[in-house]
Amino acid sequence: MLGARGAEFIYRTAGRSEYGVGWLRPGPLYPEVAMRRDAWSWIPSVVALGFLADGAWRRRRAARLPVLTDESGSSDARSWAGFHFVTAAGVTVDVTTRRAAGAHASANGLDVVELVPAGLDTGRALELARQLDPATFRTTRFVADPGAGHAILVSDDVLARAGVTVLDGLTAAQMHALSARLKQYAPVTTDVVVAPRLRALPASAVSAADRRAVLRDRWQLEVPAYLTAMLGGALGGLGLLAGLTVRRPLAGAAIAAAACAHPFLATAKTPLRPDDLLGFAVRRPVAGPLRLLRVARAVLPPDPELTRLRAEYRDLLAGGVERLFHQPRTDCPWCGATVLRRRLVSGDYQQRKPGTFRLDQCAACGHTFQNPQLSEDGLAFYYRDYYDGLGTAEVERGFRLGVPHYRARARMLDGHAEPEAWLDVGGGHGHFCNAARDIWPRTRFDALDLGAGIEEAERRGWVDVAHRGRFVELADKLAGSYDVVSMHHYLEHTTDPVAELEAAARVLQPGGHLLIEIPDPQSPIGRLAGRWWHNWFQPQHLHLIPLANLTTALATRRFQIVAVDRGDAHQSLDLLMVTMLMLNRIAPPHPDRPWTDPGRRRLRIAARAALTLTGLPVMAAASAADQLTLPLIRRLGGANTYRILARRLDDQ
Repeated sequence: MLGARGAEFIYRTAGRSEYGVGWLRPGPLYPEVAMRRDAWSWIPSVVALGFLADGAWRRRRAARLPVLTDESGSSDARSWAGFHFVTAAGVTVDVTTRRAAGAHASANGLDVVELVPAGLDTGRALELARQLDPATFRTTRFVADPGAGHAILVSDDVLARAGVTVLDGLTAAQMHALSARLKQYAPVTTDVVVAPRLRALPASAVSAADRRAVLRDRWQLEVPAYLTAMLGGALGGLGLLAGLTVRRPLAGAAIAAAACAHPFLATAKTPLRPDDLLGFAVRRPVAGPLRLLRVARAVLPPDPELTRLRAEYRDLLAGGVERLFHQPRTDCPWCGATVLRRRLVSGDYQQRKPGTFRLDQCAACGHTFQNPQLSEDGLAFYYRDYYDGLGTAEVERGFRLGVPHYRARARMLDGHAEPEAWLDVGGGHGHFCNAARDIWPRTRFDALDLGAGIEEAERRGWVDVAHRGRFVELADKLAGSYDVVSMHHYLEHTTDPVAELEAAARVLQPGGHLLIEIPDPQSPIGRLAGRWWHNWFQPQHLHLIPLANLTTALATRRFQIVAVDRGDAHQSLDLLMVTMLMLNRIAPPHPDRPWTDPGRRRLRIAARAALTLTGLPVMAAASAADQLTLPLIRRLGGANTYRILARRLDDQ
């Protein structure tokens, strides 16, 4: 540790074997000590510049916010006909603002207009500038909740499709959830505008309990551990700042000044004019951790849904999980060979539900499959609360991150076909179809899935027609209806992939195209990472099909392979997911999942918070390594995913 007394060091006494501790002052005789001290002197400058750069970035966003003007409103007091206003408790929208908002919606073809008070408090103004990019928000189909929680103008059509019935007196958590939901129902006809006449609620109007409820809705049941980790990080940063200020007053003062200047810079000459700007800036170094502490200590009423789910899962698990499997196979489901070898044994590392799952590999054809395979009841148990229910918020974040991959899949048709009617099999909640509309705006996108989410996708307008049921059972009804059928990460979830391919052949028109994307079980990372490779994804992945096997099966069914994509199909998150799954194994990310033991909750939250803090640098390094290796994987091979585009021959 460097200081006025110099640097502590360990030295070896001349002519002796023992070691001692002494003090060394930096100077001409010991320049390496001064160099070591100076090596860290750049950190305060980088931190201060980071605050300023972030402020400039937020200011650029805030400056792009459109502003309602008195002149934009019609003289007709009912210029918002066909719309309704939804407001938070304590918010009143004056007639002039109503006119201007209605005129803005009509002039721009909008269904939803989120109103932001110009005097929004600094904390929420900074958060808004972080979350929202006005330059791209209207045309971006997948974004997180962008609003300010005050008032929203909504068309009657969207209100009806979204099932919104309560229009005033909403809490902060309800406004947050509504904002995100309305963007889903109007993905490219939603805008966020500043309403200068709209009175802003004070920061105190959003209580610590309200804020915690918002975070609970956003993170589901992860909120205790994340709050604890955030609070620990904030307090740690404050402690480091205090220590630095004591030892190096100028450096500490520079960081504090940059932190206090940050909100001024972020809102200067923008439509946002927070009333509490000065007070927020002055109190910021201490007020931030205190605000987190209040949120962490806030007590929410027990979730009655969690109590009900605990009882249901307790009943489901009463008989053990062994009953959820078929009998083991002795032959390969792909080629019928009887020489099988165990590839790996895995647990449920995603949800942490009980159970052990074995993957066997055929020595003849290389097909990898779950053995014994889950029964229908088993699949229902392990799928429950993953894509829907408790897992909705977490999976939704993953879907938003996958948008570039969705568009890349859609572009694979470019140069091969102009799709008119596209059926996405295993369409889930319709995310691919919604994203693919940006690539093929004139195409009709239908989707098929077993879950109720596909019907929700139709109500949102993400798919034109939703087919709910099993593909192999609906194929005859849909025969010859589509010129493109896609199966993205679908075949590996099915009990009989060959039957799914035959169903696709029946549904496609002659000359139509089949687009398939699935994990590659021959990935080198999969072999090296073993059971921690995320694409094994037990217990949901029942079959993992090598590329050669799939191309042969398609050729046998009179499909011509048009294109194979391995490099661009690669999803660069192998090392990150290995790290996350290992960390989740040590301390589960969800301390309140209804299938887990509710005991020792505080201990598990503390363990997860500590793991989150210590694991962040490791996850950051793993993510960086994934991105750095991406060019090599695209050039040399080794992708974790492959795509096939095949054409149905005309003479079938």
